[in-house]
Amino acid sequence: MLNIFHYLLIALGINLLMFIPAFKFKTDKLTDLSYSLTFIILIVIAMVLSEFTVLKLILSLMIISWGLRLGIFLFIRIRKMKRDKRFDGMRESFFRFLKFWVLQGLAVWVILIPALFFINSDMGEVFWVGFFIWALGLIIESAADLQKYKFKQNRKNKDNFIQSGLWKYSRHPNYFGEMLCWIGVYLFVFVSFSTSQKIIGLISPLFIIGLLLFVTGLPPLERYADKKWGKQREYLAYKSRTSILIPWIPKR
Repeated sequence: MLNIFHYLLIALGINLLMFIPAFKFKTDKLTDLSYSLTFIILIVIAMVLSEFTVLKLILSLMIISWGLRLGIFLFIRIRKMKRDKRFDGMRESFFRFLKFWVLQGLAVWVILIPALFFINSDMGEVFWVGFFIWALGLIIESAADLQKYKFKQNRKNKDNFIQSGLWKYSRHPNYFGEMLCWIGVYLFVFVSFSTSQKIIGLISPLFIIGLLLFVTGLPPLERYADKKWGKQREYLAYKSRTSILIPWIPKR
């Protein structure tokens, strides 16, 4: 059985391997795909090498289904977009682009720490509320992504911003769903952990929440929206009445 740090090496190895063709061909089609695949590969390896239990299988399927949904969606999206603006000026620089891939591998490992703790052990208790929180998060994230994708596919909506469906109640409902998914995973396995594992494992939901709130999620998208629609009355009204993250009844 591998220990927790072996999975870090595997995560980095997968991303470094995917970095090579991504940099050589200057393509963005592998970046998000590799993110999802790394989650799936690590969980499959952990499951295969551990003693089988139904609870471990359920946890594995939770993460695999999340990864498949995200990976397929992002791959379809990037095929339409052709390129990801986040990497403009980065994909041409070997070290800057390499840094992104290394950090991506590290991020996957950090987020998976609670799941790897559970699968690598003989723990046999779970908190089912965590499962339902994960499921709610997956539904919200999936619905929000689909609504925005369909909105953008309509030519009438070109250069407009979405404010319908879940996006009527939150400016970033997909990120809220993402946070719920990993909070749910942590709570699902929480009751089986020792005190030290509970503290260490808490880094997973805190990391993804911090990443989306302060680094790669809300800040760049809010700046982009302000730059593109910041002078439009309709957008300013939407922004003032709509919760930035947690879906809530719009202000009047």
